[in-house]
Amino acid sequence: MTQIQNRTLPPLNPLKAFEAAARHNSLTLAADELNVSQVAVSRQVRVLEDYMGVTLFRRLNRGL
Repeated sequence: MTQIQNRTLPPLNPLKAFEAAARHNSLTLAADELNVSQVAVSRQVRVLEDYMGVTLFRRLNRGL
């Protein structure tokens, strides 16, 4: 079994932030949709990355 299979479900807010960012391919557009700051979305995605132990996005100077 992998580590993820042994854990509980991921926290909902980071999962929502990741889904919006992935769909828009933009932290800023995800933030607009969720009515939070871009920094808040970035931090939520980081929480999910830490929880899962993988990098979900490659962060670049001008986007994901």
